[in-house]
Amino acid sequence: MNKGSGRKRPPPSTQQNASPANPPPKHHAGASLEDEFLDEDVFLDETLISEDQESLILRHLQDRQALASRLSKWVRPPLSDSYLSQSQSVVFQQLEIDYVIGESHRQLLPNSSGPAAIIRIFGVTREGHSVCCHVHGFEPYFYIMCPPGMGPDDISHFLQILEGRMREANRNSRVPRFVRRIELVRKGSIMYYDQQDSHPFLKIVVALPTMVASCRGILDRGIQIDGLGMQQFMTYESNVLFALRFMIDCNIVGGNWIEVSAGKYSKAAKNLSYCQLEFDCLYSDIMSHPPEGEFSKMAPFRILSFDIECAGRKGHFPEPNHDPVIQMANLVTLQGENQPLIRNVMTLKSCSPIVGVDVMSFDSEKEVLLAWRDFIREVDPDIIIGYNICKFDLPYLIERAEALGIAEFPILGRIRNSRVRVKDTTFSSRQYGTRESKEVSIEGRVQFDLLQVMQRDYKLSSYSLNSVSSHFLSEQKEDVHHSIISDLQNGNAETRRRLAVYCLKDAYLPQRLLDKLMFMYNYVEMARVTGVPISFLLSRGQSIKVLSQLLRKAKQKNLVLPNVKQAGSEQGTYEGATVLEAKAGFYEKPIATLDFASLYPSIMMAYNLCYCTLVKPKDLRELNLPPECLNRTPSGETFVKPNLQKGVLPEILEELLAARKRAKADLKEAKDPLEKAVLDGRQLALKISANSVYGFTGATIGQLPCLEISSSVTSYGRQMIEHTKKLVEDKFNKCGGYDHNAEVIYGDTDSVMVQFGVSTVEEAMSLGREAAEHITGTFIKPIKLEFEKVYYPYLLISKKRYAGLLWTKPNKFDKMDTKGIETVRRDNCLLVKNLITECLHKILIDRDIPGAKQYVKNTISDLLMNRMDLSLLVITKGLTKTGDDYEVKAAHVELAERMRKRDAATAPNVGDRVPYVIVKAAKGAKAYERSEDPIYVLENNIPIDTQYYLENQISKPLLRIFDPILPNASKELLHGSHTRSISISTPSNSGIMKFAKKQLSCIGCKALLSNTDRTLCSHCKGREAELYCKTVASVSELEMLFAKLWTQCQECQGSLHQDVLCTSRDCPIFYRRKKAQKDMAEARTQLDRWSF
Repeated sequence: MNKGSGRKRPPPSTQQNASPANPPPKHHAGASLEDEFLDEDVFLDETLISEDQESLILRHLQDRQALASRLSKWVRPPLSDSYLSQSQSVVFQQLEIDYVIGESHRQLLPNSSGPAAIIRIFGVTREGHSVCCHVHGFEPYFYIMCPPGMGPDDISHFLQILEGRMREANRNSRVPRFVRRIELVRKGSIMYYDQQDSHPFLKIVVALPTMVASCRGILDRGIQIDGLGMQQFMTYESNVLFALRFMIDCNIVGGNWIEVSAGKYSKAAKNLSYCQLEFDCLYSDIMSHPPEGEFSKMAPFRILSFDIECAGRKGHFPEPNHDPVIQMANLVTLQGENQPLIRNVMTLKSCSPIVGVDVMSFDSEKEVLLAWRDFIREVDPDIIIGYNICKFDLPYLIERAEALGIAEFPILGRIRNSRVRVKDTTFSSRQYGTRESKEVSIEGRVQFDLLQVMQRDYKLSSYSLNSVSSHFLSEQKEDVHHSIISDLQNGNAETRRRLAVYCLKDAYLPQRLLDKLMFMYNYVEMARVTGVPISFLLSRGQSIKVLSQLLRKAKQKNLVLPNVKQAGSEQGTYEGATVLEAKAGFYEKPIATLDFASLYPSIMMAYNLCYCTLVKPKDLRELNLPPECLNRTPSGETFVKPNLQKGVLPEILEELLAARKRAKADLKEAKDPLEKAVLDGRQLALKISANSVYGFTGATIGQLPCLEISSSVTSYGRQMIEHTKKLVEDKFNKCGGYDHNAEVIYGDTDSVMVQFGVSTVEEAMSLGREAAEHITGTFIKPIKLEFEKVYYPYLLISKKRYAGLLWTKPNKFDKMDTKGIETVRRDNCLLVKNLITECLHKILIDRDIPGAKQYVKNTISDLLMNRMDLSLLVITKGLTKTGDDYEVKAAHVELAERMRKRDAATAPNVGDRVPYVIVKAAKGAKAYERSEDPIYVLENNIPIDTQYYLENQISKPLLRIFDPILPNASKELLHGSHTRSISISTPSNSGIMKFAKKQLSCIGCKALLSNTDRTLCSHCKGREAELYCKTVASVSELEMLFAKLWTQCQECQGSLHQDVLCTSRDCPIFYRRKKAQKDMAEARTQLDRWSF
């Protein structure tokens, strides 16, 4: 594309002028809530810009040229001659597939006319060229069962009736024919076992993807056919998204490499996109490479990580119709490289230079926004990442541009003249919970919001970028509160530089997280394994992945999936997995753990459980199948054995697990770190996919629920756990020639904990292996009981709550393993977490129970004597809605309201996490009346309600741990001499205290001083020197402490000569620094009373 001055966009193409009344609708394979039930293809209209507006858009020439010289450094590598002359095959890795409606392509499809769906595939070649491939000739279709006695003439008659009904339903469409054709094919249905392997089906091919739904509606309601009367039809595969249908039929999986041979593609007559290579081809000419060998590598995608800063007004979170965007930081990296290609920051008003960063300053906000738009267009990123960009940054930019009236800003996608739109969506799934979100579709670019990824893949106590970074990267960023940002912006070039550094760090951390946690590899591998586009992995739940695999497998076997009418969730639920009764206690002998290797998948494979092997009760009576060919499950269903019919689900699982085995074997041999990352991502994706197949059959609101399968799986699982318990206790006892009687102390969904009675880890390991082999021999293949680990010692509190040291090698333990214990809960204060962790450490690792007891007593007495650091007592809770919306009064909500009255600017808003401590108040005051902001507490010397912390925070978790160990734990730990506390009187400035006159007291003996003396009373005059030295020493000690903390904060913010602005409430140093500052100031005032 030409650079430099006066760049104009070509006029809109002819296809778009074809009907100005309704511009060609376009569609994104996005998904809203109802997708979990039915996948429908829907359209959005494309918003285009007219020519005259466009001439206004071109900005001043000299500005353009300065920018253009910068932009020229950013462009992708130029195309080689063989690409330009179309003499080379195009091989590219695809990232995004969607479709648009356009006119049929005359050269490629000479026989058809009218609107048709054109599939667009966006991707990148090995050399780093961007590709947009328009695929023609693929038509939407679905199946219905052919009614008996329907001949070829009846079919053409049926086509005419259906065409007529479709024309009535879609009056305003300008399609020449709705139903393109109906073919007679032989297929089988995947539901239920059937002795005949195929039946006649009708394949109905329609003109446009949206017509599948309306055609399905007509057939569902019923249609009048001569000679057959009113007929209702069950449709098959009529809820598969068009883009996914295309991928399945062409054997394309998400993120794989596609090849179009030279001579099979033609250059587009008019470029509709900003990609370097844009061409048209037929769907039959696309070669899809399976992701192996050379084709498992990754193309050099361009990944843009960005962050914006807005200047909010005092007391308000930034809103796009008032508050300007003042800075935007960008970081562009090529996939697989360590160093970023581009680092820049665009600022409003001047900004001092930053080392290694291209600082671009602009005078108006409009210029900042347009410069960013040009930057996106030139750099042409394939993947856009950031932290909370989907909910905040992208929608904010688009709404802000709208508020400023910059019509030309939102062209951020790869399609010329196509505007980006914002719509609200809710994502809901059993596994991931419900999340409100805004959806911004940027065509041809994948958005990868790391906040959403974190919330999906990890359970953390706080999802702020700061705590996520400190958790994974062990580095923090200084946290600039949004109320300070405006002050920095309105300062000078130097203060704006600080803001720019902060903004850059916010763009840099997501990129670091992406690299560190290998998200790119894991997600691309997941897309390859499950066969869905990469964008589905973040916008959709689990079931679409299984559906995609099921459709692919069914296609190979010539089976079709019925479109089940949604019965909702009244089909009843099924019994879950067993948990054997936990025998609580502290076990000082090794406990061996026997695990089933991927239990549910192996049950489905062993007993051949599938849709197509399930026998209907009616058929069971009629088909008189030999009983040795059937499996009766414990829940009472019947499935046929593999010799009659091999199931589709077991086959999918076998392939997934075999592929995982291969990936793990290759992983052992791989030397190259990138190759290792790919393989590790692959084996993880394979494991997750195998485990979600079972969930797919049990999802009552799914695409193809089948409770017969899921209840059979759990019932087999329960039976196996019981069976294992019985076998262990029968074989390993004194009668069987062993030294001790084995005892099963706990059993979870897929594991059993056994105490063999031996005293060393080594013996427990050998017995564990023996037990695992013995029991595996009694199960059908591939069900396998494995011995994995020994816990020694082991503290079992109740079901799903335990702690222990985990051993996999007899000489040294691996780590401390805890489950369901307060070390991980989010809403407790740090004190509880530290106390519990330390106690477990003392009990399990040091084996020092008296020491643990003493530690608890010391901690409790410290707490009651007020020697506790405040940061340990801070409790944080998220503010999800305003105070009036909560039914019950909650501490953090009431506090937020009180803080708003004090100072609206710094008060927490909805979505923030509110830190609070509980302070002393009148007797009988409710907890929510006693919550207070920790900084306010520090500044005003308000006493903490230590009793509350003892009773409500510490006691329960402590007793859970100590009850199995100490006979009367509560009496020993929570009562006794160490709990005799000192109480502090509440300082009050109300009531009678307002009239009290304050007098100075003697520094030595605290006696009241007469008006003449300033420092000491007459008795202490002789100790003057000693007392003065004491005061000086205490001041210097506090100064040292404060200096240490301050330096720590300066290191974190990366500058030693600027004020510390950080207000990160998650950071323990923050409160200590505040307290040290205050203590130091108090000590200084004492010192100032000596007037020498």
